[in-house]
Formats: sequence, C-alpha cells, structure tokens
Amino acid sequence: MPHSVGSPMLWLISIIVLLALVVADFLVTRRPHEVSVREAVGWSVFYLALPLLFGVWLWWDFGGDQAVEFLTGYVVEKSLSVDNLFVFMLLLAAFAVPPAVQQRVLLYGIVGALVLRGVFIAAGAALLAAGTWAFLVFGLILFASAVKMLHSALSGSEAEPDISRMRSVRFLRKLMPVTNEYHGARLTVREHGRRALTPLAVVVVAVFATDVVFAIDSVPAVYGITDDPYLVFATNAFALLGLRALYFVLHTALAKLIHLNHGLAVILAFIGVKLTLHWAHGIWPAVPEIPTAVSLAVIIGVLAVVTATSLRAGNRPRALASRE
Repeated sequence: MPHSVGSPMLWLISIIVLLALVVADFLVTRRPHEVSVREAVGWSVFYLALPLLFGVWLWWDFGGDQAVEFLTGYVVEKSLSVDNLFVFMLLLAAFAVPPAVQQRVLLYGIVGALVLRGVFIAAGAALLAAGTWAFLVFGLILFASAVKMLHSALSGSEAEPDISRMRSVRFLRKLMPVTNEYHGARLTVREHGRRALTPLAVVVVAVFATDVVFAIDSVPAVYGITDDPYLVFATNAFALLGLRALYFVLHTALAKLIHLNHGLAVILAFIGVKLTLHWAHGIWPAVPEIPTAVSLAVIIGVLAVVTATSLRAGNRPRALASRE
C-alpha cells in the first residue's frame, strides 16, 4: 500500500469530525429558509479556514511535502467542486426548486458526493497497491475526461442538462407517482391514499446521478497530486463540505465564469501528463517527473487566467452597449 500519514486513530477522528459537520449542516437546514448573504459568507469563511488550519498542522507534524500535496489537491478538488456547483445550479433552476429548500438539496448532493468519493478513493488505493500501472490508467481517464469537457465547453452542450433523459429520474417516475408541488423539505407525502414522491426527491436523485460523473473525474485527479489515501480523502472532504454555503455566495458569479470548463479541461489534461510521467519514471528513471510545487503553480495560474478571461468576456457586451 502507498505510504500514508493517516494512522487508524487519525482516520477515526477525521470520520467523526466529518460526520459531526454533516449533522450540523442538517440541523442548520432542518427548517427551510432562504439563505442570506451574511449566513452564506459566514459558513464559507469557516469552511475555507478549516483546510488552511489542517494544512498548517500537516506542515508542523509531517513536513512541507505533505502540506503542499494536501493544499495542491485541495485547490484541484475545490475547482472541480465549483464546476459541480454550476451543474447543481442548472438542476435547481430546471426543477424550479423553491429558494427555501435549495440548501437541503445541495446538502443531499454533498452527502452523496462524499459517499461516492469514499468508494472511489478506496478503489483507487486498491489499484495503486496492485501496481504502478494504475497511474497510467488514471492518466488515461483524465485525458478522456479533459477531451470530453473541452468538447462540451466549446460546443456549449453542457449548458443545459437534459433531465428527461436521465435513466435514474425516468426509473424513479415509473416506480412511484410524483406530486405536482413541493412540500417543504419532505421527499415523500401521502396523496390520494398512496405514497408519492415530491419533486424534491426527483431533483435529489438527479443530483446524485451527477455526483457519479464528478467522482470519476475528481478522484483520479487528486491521486495525480498525492498517492496517500488519507490526504486524498481529506482534500475531497474539505472541498465538498463548504459547497452548500459557497453556492449561495457564488450563485451570481458562477454564471459569469464562462471559461471555467476550458480551464478545468487543461488542468485535468496536465494532471494526466503528470500521472503518465510518474508511471514512466518508475520504469525508466531518466523520465522526468513534475514536482508538486510546480503543479500547484500551474493549477493556480490556469484558474487565474480563465477567471480573468471570463470576466473580460462578460464585460465586453457592457462596453459595447455603453459606446452605443
């Protein structure tokens, strides 16, 4: 197995803290309410401070290499999670989810993503234990994901998810009747003497379906930064936990990041190259590897560029309008 900083006690403490934070989020959302900017910013600051403190602790206890690997993986996972939020935003709009229950839908999606990431992390660790060829497999997965993401971004086909074609949603509607109206945060109600699903249950299933797709991309991506299963788990957990609050902070800004998927495609392709070189280095030592610090610089640089180009592209129509 790859060397890991995660002792059994550290794993146990981390899982207990993760469950406590998830329970706290469910308690916060138990009463449907529209999230204020102040509330969203407060929770976002809290969830952004946690990984920074964790990184400092890693640096203090295990050294700079582990801390840089964690922070680099966290940046990658947070970037992919923002893309996940964009899809959540489209789903919430497509299902016309009332503002008061949107955060409950997001929380269900985050919990589903955490479970799926856990499964994929365990599978990835098993593959790495089987041999270094797993790095080549991960690299090919990321190359394929990058090509698909870039094609979707250039063609605009990712703009609107086709909910009617989701097999999980179609199966759910065949399995049970669905009410025409939302009933608060309830997933099922009794209607006309029989149990029926609310639209909230349907949108939750749609969100779970998208979670599967994002897990396939994100876990190999962070394994391209570190082969420590515990650090892979930590980066995913920290990146996902604050998404509920971050959604309401970035709701307006998400629509303006029109080049985000272009940048994410470049990042996935870059990590694919890094993984392939790492695999080749194990066979031919003369093949160079990409240091984690360089990876962090490239990833931050790509995100900065696509943010700047997105804002510039968004300001261009307003500039033309002002000239007219």
